[in-house]
Amino acid sequence: MSTQHHNGGQKSWYITTSIPYVNAQPHIGHALELIQADVLARYHRLNGYAVRFQTGADENSLKNVQAAAQEGIPTAALVERNARRFEQLRPALDLSFDDFIRTSAEPRHESGVHKFWQTCAARGDLYKRHYRGRYCIGCEQFYEESELLNGRCPVHGTTPELVEEENYFFRLTRYEDELYRRIEADQFRIVPETRKREVLRFIERGLHDFSISRTRARARGWGIPVPGDEEQVIYVWFDALTNYITGLDYAHNGPAYQQYWVDSSERIHLVGKDIIRFHAIYWPAMLLSAGVPLPSQLWVHGFLTVEGQKISKSLGNVIDPVELAEQYGIDTLRYYLLRKVPSTGDTDFTRDELVRTYNADLADQLGNLVSRVTKMIAQYTGGTVPAPGPLDDAAHRLVDLSQGVAQEIDDAIAQFALHKALAALWELVGATNKYVVEVEPWRLARTLREQGADPTVAQQLSTTLYVLAEALRVIAHQLAPFLPGTADAIVQQLGAPLAADGEWRLARAWGERIVGARVAGGQALFPKLAPDARPNQS
Repeated sequence: MSTQHHNGGQKSWYITTSIPYVNAQPHIGHALELIQADVLARYHRLNGYAVRFQTGADENSLKNVQAAAQEGIPTAALVERNARRFEQLRPALDLSFDDFIRTSAEPRHESGVHKFWQTCAARGDLYKRHYRGRYCIGCEQFYEESELLNGRCPVHGTTPELVEEENYFFRLTRYEDELYRRIEADQFRIVPETRKREVLRFIERGLHDFSISRTRARARGWGIPVPGDEEQVIYVWFDALTNYITGLDYAHNGPAYQQYWVDSSERIHLVGKDIIRFHAIYWPAMLLSAGVPLPSQLWVHGFLTVEGQKISKSLGNVIDPVELAEQYGIDTLRYYLLRKVPSTGDTDFTRDELVRTYNADLADQLGNLVSRVTKMIAQYTGGTVPAPGPLDDAAHRLVDLSQGVAQEIDDAIAQFALHKALAALWELVGATNKYVVEVEPWRLARTLREQGADPTVAQQLSTTLYVLAEALRVIAHQLAPFLPGTADAIVQQLGAPLAADGEWRLARAWGERIVGARVAGGQALFPKLAPDARPNQS
C-alpha cells in the first residue's frame, strides 16, 4: 500500500520504522515506534517538506514459519493475516504512513533484493564457505560464544541452536574502518550519543564477516532465493534491511528512490535498541558495498515493559494498542506514549499511570482550558472572538512564552526528545490556565453587568478573551503533529481552521488570526475518569 506526497520543488524528507516480524499481532511496543515516527513525519510535512513515511512487515522470518506451523496453517496465510493487522494500525492509531511494504508479497521488494545482492557480489563482497555457530531463532541471528550468558541468548534466555552448514557470507571486515570513521564524525549520525558510543565500542572489538544465507531446507522453503543458487535462501536480515530502498523502487532506480533516498535532505531510520547492530553496522556496510548513499541518521528508542516485565507472548502480558485506543481514545494513548516515555529511554507501562496522566494533563489542564475559554466567549461576547486592546504585562508574558515554547519544540524534535517537546507545550497550557485565574474574566463580566457599560472594562474583557482564544489557537497548532485529532477538535470549537502544510510555522506564531472567529463550543474533549475506569471514548 502506497500513497504519495508530491514534491513540487520542496525539500524531501524520508523516515522509516523497522519492519516487525508478523508471527504475532501488534503490541504496544510496536505502537510506540510507529507513533514516534508519525509525529516526525507530520511535523516535517507541516514545515513544508515533501515527506515519505514508510513502514511494513518483515515476512520472511523463520519465526513466522514456526508460528504458522503451531497454528496449523500455511505460512503465507499467517503473514497475510498478521500483516493486515499491522497495516490496520494506520486508522486505529491515526498514523500517516505513506507506504506499507510486505517483503514476501511484493515483486518490487524481491527484485530489489536480487539487484542489491548481485551488486554486492559484483564488488567481490560475497563468498561461500562452511560455517558452524549458535543461532537464535528469536533474534534471527548468530551469536559468538562470548556473547552468550551461560550459554543462553542474552535477549530470550533460550539456548541457541547449533547450526553447521554452507552459507554465503558478506565481507563486513572490509568496511570496518570506513564505518568507524563515518559514525565517529556523525556523517552517519546515531541518536542518542550513548548508542553511538555503544556502536563504536562494538566496532573497536573487531568486526567479523557475517552469514547472509540459509539452506533452503533449514528455511523450510520460505524466503527469497539466492540469485543463481536455488538451494540457498537469503538471510532474513539481509533481505529485510533492503526494504528501506526497495519500497522506493530501487530495483528500477525509480523516481521515488531518486527523490527520497539519493537526493533527500534526510534519510532517517527509527528503530528499537535491540536491533541497533543490524542498522548501525550491517546495513551501512551493505550500502557501502552496493554504492548506495547511507542513511543520514539512526534514531534509537528504548523499550516499554509491562509492570516491570518485558513484553512477551509467553508471559501473557502483551497489550493490544488498538484495544487501548478504543477504550481510552487514540490521542490519550498517543499522548501517554509521547509524553511519559522518554524517546530514547525505557518506561514501564501501567493502566493506572495511563489514567493518571489522562486526568492530570488532558482532562484537568487542556480539556478544562478549552471548555472554560469557549464557554466564556459564548457567554460574554455572543460567541465571537473580540478584537483586543493593548496587551497588559500578563498577556505579554503569555505571548513571550508561546514564542519560546515554539523554539523549545523545534529543538526537542531535532534532538529526538519528543517527551521534552510536549513538556514544553504543557508549560504553555499551564500558563494559559494560570492567566485565566490571574485575570478573572468572570469578574470583568460581572462588573459590566452590575455597573453598566464601561469602555475600559469592556476593552479589558475583550482583550482577555482574545488572548485566551489566541493562546488556544497557538496550542492547537503546536499540538498538531502530536495529537492531530485533538488539535482539529480544538480549532473546530474555536471556529478557526488549522493551517495547511507549509503555512504551519507562520500560523503557530502569535497574531490576530483568531479575531472574528465564531466559537462553536462542543462536548468536553477529555471528560474526567475514575481511577479504575475503562471507558469507550473516541
